[in-house]
Amino acid sequence: MFGLPCQPLALPLYFVFIWRSDLAPGFRGENSLLPFEPQDQYLQRQKKLAEIEARGHDAYPHKFDWTATPAELVAKYASADAAALEASKPPVRVAGRIVALRLHGKAGFAHISGSGQRLQIYVKLDIVGPRAFELFQMLDLGDFVGVNGHLFRTKTGELTVWVSELTLLSKALLPLPEKWHGLSDVEVRYRQRYLDLIANERARGIFLRRAHIIRELRRFFDARGYIEVETPMMQAIPGGAAARPFVTHHNTLDVDLYLRIAPELYLKRLIVGGLDRVYEINRNFRNEGISTSHNPEFTMLEFYQAYSDYHDLMALNEELFAHLAKEVTGSTVVRYGEYEVDFAKFQRLSMREAVCRYWPPSVIPAPAATELATPGGPRVIAERYNHWAQTHGREPLPGLVGQTDGEITGLLFETVAESQLIQPTILYDFPTDISPLSKCRKDDPSLVERFEIYVAGMELGNAFSELNDPAEQERRFRQQVEKGGEEVPREVDMDYIRALAHGMPPTAGEGIGIDRLTMLFTDSHSIREVILFPLLRPETSGEDSTEGASKSAEHPTGISAKKGLGGQK
Repeated sequence: MFGLPCQPLALPLYFVFIWRSDLAPGFRGENSLLPFEPQDQYLQRQKKLAEIEARGHDAYPHKFDWTATPAELVAKYASADAAALEASKPPVRVAGRIVALRLHGKAGFAHISGSGQRLQIYVKLDIVGPRAFELFQMLDLGDFVGVNGHLFRTKTGELTVWVSELTLLSKALLPLPEKWHGLSDVEVRYRQRYLDLIANERARGIFLRRAHIIRELRRFFDARGYIEVETPMMQAIPGGAAARPFVTHHNTLDVDLYLRIAPELYLKRLIVGGLDRVYEINRNFRNEGISTSHNPEFTMLEFYQAYSDYHDLMALNEELFAHLAKEVTGSTVVRYGEYEVDFAKFQRLSMREAVCRYWPPSVIPAPAATELATPGGPRVIAERYNHWAQTHGREPLPGLVGQTDGEITGLLFETVAESQLIQPTILYDFPTDISPLSKCRKDDPSLVERFEIYVAGMELGNAFSELNDPAEQERRFRQQVEKGGEEVPREVDMDYIRALAHGMPPTAGEGIGIDRLTMLFTDSHSIREVILFPLLRPETSGEDSTEGASKSAEHPTGISAKKGLGGQK
């Protein structure tokens, strides 16, 4: 039985060594300080390794010259019948990990896996010789081998390599996850993603699709004259979003720096410099909570287009998302949980309209968009909601004291409408109070030209008609700084203001969360499913590991999440 790897033993190093009198002389594990579980198999495989090396085999050779992967051979010869293969005997050199092994006296079968496909090999004593066959008998599941031979089909019709030469490429000292049950412990899956990729075909498929999404994004923007660029990940002043940054220190310069929370201000400097269409696929870092849709380190596409406004980007988004869905999934209709999401059909709602449309029916009277637009109206509506919430066992809106009408409108939207936006939705006309980087509407300075993309209740993108008046931008930055808090810059980025003073043309810009986009296109309901190595809380040991695993499945840090990761500019 091949069990799952468990947590390392919590013992001092001088207790880790276990003496086994039955192990071969020169066994390299006898001084091992690696307390891997299951330890009995770890030690036995160390013994086999010593025996293999004692017989003159290199357990870790430098390379293997292969001619095709298992996946390529299965695809190429899928339609070739036994007679055709017997006539041509296609020569192959192929390598992979052993995932099944069956010995039958002087012959044996194994399956090797590579590039997501399994291929059977047949090893016979009379063909490979006693030395290679002895090596074959000492192999374990998980070992990597390379074989030379030709293809044929067995009596059952399975494509198989008739092996003439066998080479060990890497000895696996720990077993694979148990064959039939796979790897289901989410704690192990996320911490040891390499095992997840071996054991779970769905995990492999998710990350292949993620790569496809990124390729299609590049192809879409490259075809429209955009230039891909790179901007600093360490910044003297964190900007471009409202978020708490991670802080690091540069020893030589003796200055604190911040991991970027967004690339926005640098990308717009490039617009000033005459690069009219730019995009960056970037890593961002926000020192905030973790949830099923938030990770402190996340990937975002951010792009800017000169001589445009947010209406231009609305049309571009409708084209982009329909294109991605069709190219990545084969259809504009994508299944996500219980929903079928149709990217060929976008609805457009203002934030005020969304609050009114999805207002709980039992909270009366229902608000009107005109009431939300009236000074003091959002506060009256919020207090009405809180009165209802207190009598119906619901969570009231927090912290209304000191909040502006615009901030309360945003809070109302998040509470009553956001989760209801299942079909693709362009939510536009945000309050100026919560949009410091966006241009105001000419006819209503309380609103800005901003929209967000929502699908399946998730924010996927955030776009602006960019503010390019340096004096107004400085005023809003100073207003942010004066307000204070951990999520706003502590100083004004005057170099960015200087760049605007040199002149930035009318520009529209947007950020799209690639992690959440991948969630949507792979029907994944946790962001950790689509990030190869998500951030988790430190491992626990002993009896606490089981409890820790169950908790970390939803909130590995035990911290509640904040809005903005994955799509916030």
